Amino acid sequence: MTAAETIQELYPAPIKGVESGSPAERAGVRPGDVLLRVNGEPVTDVLAYRHQLSRGVATLEIARPQVAPKVMTGVAGTAQDHHRLMLQAAPSLDDTFTFDVEWEDPGLEFEEVLFDGIKKCANKCDFCYVHQMPRGFRKSLYIMDDDYRLSFLYGSFVTLTNLTENDINRILDENLSPLYISVHTANQELRQDMMKWWRLKVKDPQAVQIRSMIERLESIDLYTQIVLVPGRNDRENLDETVEYLSSRPNVISAAVVPIGLTGHRTNLPDVRTFNQEDAQDTLARLNVWRKKFLAERGTRFVFPSDELYLLAGEPLPPEEEYEGFPMLENGVGMIRDFLTEGVPEDLPAALPHPMRVILGTGLLFAESLDRAVEPLRQIGGLEIEVRAVENKTFGRVTTVAGLLTGRCFRHAIQPGEADLLIVPPTTLRYGTELMLDDTSLTELRNEFRMDVRPGGATLGELARVILQGAQSSGPQFGMSAHAVKDRPAEDAAERMRGEA
Repeated sequence: MTAAETIQELYPAPIKGVESGSPAERAGVRPGDVLLRVNGEPVTDVLAYRHQLSRGVATLEIARPQVAPKVMTGVAGTAQDHHRLMLQAAPSLDDTFTFDVEWEDPGLEFEEVLFDGIKKCANKCDFCYVHQMPRGFRKSLYIMDDDYRLSFLYGSFVTLTNLTENDINRILDENLSPLYISVHTANQELRQDMMKWWRLKVKDPQAVQIRSMIERLESIDLYTQIVLVPGRNDRENLDETVEYLSSRPNVISAAVVPIGLTGHRTNLPDVRTFNQEDAQDTLARLNVWRKKFLAERGTRFVFPSDELYLLAGEPLPPEEEYEGFPMLENGVGMIRDFLTEGVPEDLPAALPHPMRVILGTGLLFAESLDRAVEPLRQIGGLEIEVRAVENKTFGRVTTVAGLLTGRCFRHAIQPGEADLLIVPPTTLRYGTELMLDDTSLTELRNEFRMDVRPGGATLGELARVILQGAQSSGPQFGMSAHAVKDRPAEDAAERMRGEA
């Protein structure tokens, strides 16, 4: 088998790890090998892999890539040309072997969950965030993904417009439920006007018919979202959409989120953000629906995002009204969830070392956070400032905390002005200490000459982060006016971010 043939016919899945004592290890599989087929069939992703294993008996074909010698891609006139033209050939996958499993996990961990690449979006929405991204970020942030498999695996929202007939059949046959669907509006003409899908990228004309797709996927639970654009799909259009979605038994709930804009909308349509009147009208309409649904169905069904309450100047609902926070990562209930665990009751009367703490957050949440941490200000020796950080990367119109970057904090924080800076954990890349612009917390510690830590997912966790920093050993660099000792502080606690 040549590399060219493999690329055309298979989707080699690089193996990241092999579980100790597993069938794969006993068969001689090593990290760096690739999975070619299961039961003689190529697999496109980890879902297809698991589906094959669910049959009980499976034969896995493994290849061990052999590095090919370098090849000349042109005629070298100089020694410099020779080095430039010598390229590594594609690795050969001729060295293959198989092993069998029977009702047992093979013990393989893959580099990626998708072996055939991410399915791309077929739309050109007026409100697409990728189109509003500034330049200079890592390439992955510019990928317009719209992949139903990631929706099933991670809860990311998809539009369905790029599905093929095979995709639809697979969703139904493999029961890939639940899925998370961006509906925006149930009015087909309005949806097309807002989303502007590319005809050449639409594989199946039926896939763009949102009502038909929801009804065809009747056996699949659907969590839906409506991104509201003022003057487009709000007010009466919102009522129409909520009414339709609530009529479908497979639609579990609908989240309503105001459009998010950045300061980078060159060559994009003029779109305005929500104002207080818009937000108040939206909440008034949704509250009528929520009361009706609760009385008739035992669920409120439609859930406004936190941003709508803050923009409207209205209090957040109590915890029970979020019904378990089914769409927390979509900004529905994040603040209420954060406030649910309050500060510990056994707060110390005073700190062992005086400490000044800056809590950096977005413009939208700053006032709420300032009120929430008031009990911590009763601790002797602890000075807390909540600092509203303007977004210098995406523009002042972007007010949420999760889109703050290292650049934003560099504009808002002066070196040595505090002992501890707390940044929102949602600013960090999943499982790392890197922000969207790849600024690390270590870089900020060195530049600001202070300890920098991610906060917690709850107010209680945030309080513990602050107290741990205070009791660890005093300020890290001894540069602040509040520093009393110059001993190393604890390493910053890593925290996983809850993704779109």
